[in-house]
Amino acid sequence: ILGQQVSVLGARTAAGRLAASHGRLLSNPVGTVVREFPSPEVLATIPLASLPMPAGRAKALHELVQLLTSGELVLDPGADRDAVSARLLAIPGVGPWTVAYVRMRALSDPDAFLAGDLGVRRALERLGLPTGESSATVLAEPWRPYRAYALQYLWSGLASVAPSDQPRKAPPGAVRSKRQ
Repeated sequence: ILGQQVSVLGARTAAGRLAASHGRLLSNPVGTVVREFPSPEVLATIPLASLPMPAGRAKALHELVQLLTSGELVLDPGADRDAVSARLLAIPGVGPWTVAYVRMRALSDPDAFLAGDLGVRRALERLGLPTGESSATVLAEPWRPYRAYALQYLWSGLASVAPSDQPRKAPPGAVRSKRQ
């Protein structure tokens, strides 16, 4: 939820603020990481107005932590992915991007794919491929049932090399756009 409609830096900043003000000190810090992220039980006690995010996102986070602390929602690899997805989508302010991200990270879904993600659009553009969400969805079909791995490949390509005029080699199964 912290990463919805913000940059990675924005999400990291919000998470860092929450950890700095509400996270427990680590007994064995690692570099600059000195606190753990607050548990759902701790997040549930924070007044909505104190959360470092817009009110709608704060309400969504609050509802999520209520579901987690009550045990009504469990986010672990053994959970029913479709049931969790439906429950998350029922939270006002939670959309498909967040659900796909949770499926990938918390539920270990190897086929989760964030077709509308800005990073995916940028990576596809660098590869000379169509960048729209529907185009990305169609492009990713041959990668089933491992689209989350392809997603990681696309994201890693953004960090590894500066953009150039020449598109990089497309992932297996990709079809180049007609504009090339």
